[in-house]
Amino acid sequence: AHVTFARAGAEAIPAEDASADVVVMFKSLHHVPVAAMDTAMAEIRRVLRPGGLAYISEPVFAGDFNEVLRLFHDESAVRRAAFEAAQKAVSEGVLELAEQRFFQVRNDFDDFADFENRVLGVTHTDHDLGPDLYEQVRRTFEGYMGPEGARFTMPMRVDLLRRPG
Repeated sequence: AHVTFARAGAEAIPAEDASADVVVMFKSLHHVPVAAMDTAMAEIRRVLRPGGLAYISEPVFAGDFNEVLRLFHDESAVRRAAFEAAQKAVSEGVLELAEQRFFQVRNDFDDFADFENRVLGVTHTDHDLGPDLYEQVRRTFEGYMGPEGARFTMPMRVDLLRRPG
């Protein structure tokens, strides 16, 4: 009864000032336009009550899985920008760092068809791979196949930020 969910861009959160106990961004800050990331951090502060927490979970662009992704969808720059935006918000006193955690998440695929369905076939991004690039992605992915499929670990970072006050 006391939980509200809202879907909106982080740079314009449809909530009253100091009205939220928690803001959650799960693998989404790097999808905010880079030029709007500082605005997003200010918006998070605006809607949080003093002492309120922002849980910002972001994939780190590193590891074998990202070597496959890099071929057709290189997010290294936007993920770095998201990390820098969180760091800047802390260094400028917009938010305080309560805790930072790094951990690994498994991302397993039975075969290339599974990868194609779950990654290349997602509806939120148009991965328009021509035949040559498609073949390069397939070959690179196949290089990670083992007897039980392709097993990847993906590094993740969580910044638990607090509104001062």
